Formats: sequence, C-alpha cells, structure tokens
Amino acid sequence: METLAIALLAFFAAGWFVLAGADIGTGMLAPWLGRDDRERRLVLASFAPFFLGNEVWLVAAAGVLVGCFPALEGELLSGQFPVLVALLTGWIVRDAGLWSRGRGPGPRWRAGCDTAVTCGSWTVALSWGWLLAALLTGRPYAPATGPTAVLTALAVAALFAAHGLGFAMLRLTGPPYERARRLVGRTGRPWWSFAFTGVLLALPLAGRTAAPATLALLVPALLVVTPFLVAVQAWTWHAFRHRVTRPSYL
Repeated sequence: METLAIALLAFFAAGWFVLAGADIGTGMLAPWLGRDDRERRLVLASFAPFFLGNEVWLVAAAGVLVGCFPALEGELLSGQFPVLVALLTGWIVRDAGLWSRGRGPGPRWRAGCDTAVTCGSWTVALSWGWLLAALLTGRPYAPATGPTAVLTALAVAALFAAHGLGFAMLRLTGPPYERARRLVGRTGRPWWSFAFTGVLLALPLAGRTAAPATLALLVPALLVVTPFLVAVQAWTWHAFRHRVTRPSYL
C-alpha cells in the first residue's frame, strides 16, 4: 500500500504540472500574446475550458499528501508556510480575475482582471520555484533564501512560460498564434514537469506514510476514483480540441 500511495502522489503531481502548467504559463504571457482587449480575451479563452479541471489534479495530490503522509504534510505546512500562502494567494487572484472578467462594466474592469490573471499566474509559478529551491537545498523545513531561491524561482517561472507558449501555439489563431510560434521552438514540451515531480518525490516518503489501516481505506478508494478523473479530463480536452477563433468561453 505504501508503494501505491507514493505512485498515486507522483501521478497526480505530474498530471497537475503537465496540464495546469499550460494554463498558468499562458496566463503569465497573456499581455504579450494579446495586445488589445479582444486578443487578450482570445488568449484567456484558450485555456478557460480547462483550468478548473486542471486544478482538480493539484487538489487530489494535496489530498493524497494529507491522507497518506500526514506527518510529512504537517512538516511542510509549518516549514513552508510563507511559500504556501504566496501560492494560494496567486491561485485565488488568478481565478478571481478569470471568473470576474466578463461580469463587470467597462474596459478598466477587464484590464484589472487581466492584470489579476497575469500577476496571479506569475505568483503561482514563482512560488513553485521557491518551494523547489528549498527541496533542492535539502531543507524542506524552512523557506529557501538567497541567490539559490531567486535563481530557482526564476528558472521554474521560465519553464512554466515555455510550457504556456507551446500550449498557446496549439490553441490560438491569428496574431497571438504568430507571437507564440516565433518563440516556441522546443520550449513548449512539458517533460520538465516530470523532472519537477521527481524532485518533489525526493522528499522522505518511504516510512512516512499513515497507519496501514488508513492506507487500506484510502488507497483502494483513490484507485477507483482515478480512472474517472482521467476519463473526464480526456473528454474535456477532446471536446475543446479545436483552435480558438473567438472569445466564446468568457
């Protein structure tokens, strides 16, 4: 059961980085990809059908960590509290911008929501880099500081942005597509997500699981639910597989 719990955590974490990395990266670059109000709506519409489904993977990964690795979850929550606050703040600000953009009057309101999406996306990406810096230095019990933290955060943000460019090239049309195509090259491939997941799983997971009775209850339930999650995600991506030609989702 312990091995299955670790495998489930790796699966959900990798799924989130691959899927949500695309919409976060696209949100980071929205002002550059979309130069006016209509183009920015087009950019946001490219990932609007997916972002809530993608976030389910992060919630699932957090659920596995809390349920199957409670001691480690407690250490991370206390040791990385500022990082997690920044991560959640960026997440909330970004989602609030996406939900609110079409509900307020005038271009200033939409510009403010666009700024919230972009700033929130950058905050999420930089926060993950900040967390990764702590793991790389072998000190998950305290936030990383100094040049290592800054450089790692910027590098991870650049990888999110590259992933977003690849997604934008697959989904957009017109001038936003051309801007993404000029930069994408090989940078849009999401394989870095699995490397990041591997670093996260370098945490001392073995021997840190919950009681066998808890694992015997949680792991089979997760194994039953996971295929449905994958099926819904696959259906969503199939249903919205075509390029976006108009801002029809917002």
